[in-house]
Amino acid sequence: MAFHQHIQSLLLAGIRFPPALPTETVAPPAALAPLIAAVALEHAASNARAIEAGNRYRSAFWALYLLSALAVLCAVMPLALGWDHGRHAMHAWAGFWAGLEVLIILVLGFIYRRGHHHDWQGKWLANRTEAELVSYLPLVAPLVVPAGAGARTNWYAGLAGNTLHVPNSSAIDTLCARLQPGVIKALHGTWSDTAFVEQYVAWAVAQFDAQRRYHDRTMLRSEALMRRVHKINASLFVLTLAGALLHLVVHTMWLSFVTIFFPALGASLHGALAQTEAYRQAAISRRLSAELGKTIATIASHCPSMERDKVRDAIEAGLTLILEEHRDWHMLVRPHHLPLG
Repeated sequence: MAFHQHIQSLLLAGIRFPPALPTETVAPPAALAPLIAAVALEHAASNARAIEAGNRYRSAFWALYLLSALAVLCAVMPLALGWDHGRHAMHAWAGFWAGLEVLIILVLGFIYRRGHHHDWQGKWLANRTEAELVSYLPLVAPLVVPAGAGARTNWYAGLAGNTLHVPNSSAIDTLCARLQPGVIKALHGTWSDTAFVEQYVAWAVAQFDAQRRYHDRTMLRSEALMRRVHKINASLFVLTLAGALLHLVVHTMWLSFVTIFFPALGASLHGALAQTEAYRQAAISRRLSAELGKTIATIASHCPSMERDKVRDAIEAGLTLILEEHRDWHMLVRPHHLPLG
């Protein structure tokens, strides 16, 4: 687990999420098997790069926020312990806390510089986009390739409802161009094959349902993380208020410690939570889960009579939902292009 995952697991300790429901595995049509095998290595490579860069970027932000609070702790500890007083037996060790504070600040600077130099955010966005687009190529191909053989190098551009401009990349163009001759041959006449259409529709529904379940889990986790951090921050606020009021009648550096460190810790947690965009993730995942559910129901309503044009339109609508969600995520993360990333 990456650092940010450990921190979030710690924050979510004690929260029980509903168990994942078993899903029925639906095999893709045999005609798509060569295409799925051909994109598997490309997807695995880009997905691994996206996970690595994403973990580094998100862990860096959690580390920056939490280490900032730790630096404040080191700054106030000599005062709280009384080591700053020249007559204290531990006065000679007061410099330890100052040195530790300087070390933490140097670590912050190292993370800042390394993230900026290696462009963790840019690599995360680029590789996650590539991984997503490569993974859906087998789903897109039957909708686009047979009807427009040789007309387009990027299959996503053939989707009537496509509004995602990110796929216009050389990697996707090259992959589509390389695979298109074989795909044209494999998918020739497939839409007149009832067995293929039924299997393709069942497989597409399974893909959409997997996405719906994923967004349900994302929504639950994001909402739980928000509630837990809000509870912690509310507790820190109450303790800070109590310390400030008590300090009116009881004069001790430990109360000053409470009124300095607790607000800093609360601000760090709030900042890190805001960086994860848990608020918008929860709302987006809730909306997308509901819309994918409607899409699945629409496909199911047209299947008995095999209204193929309507089935194709519904599958394309589901793909467009997923692509637009990825575009929204891209736009959500991109504004956070701080010097770190």
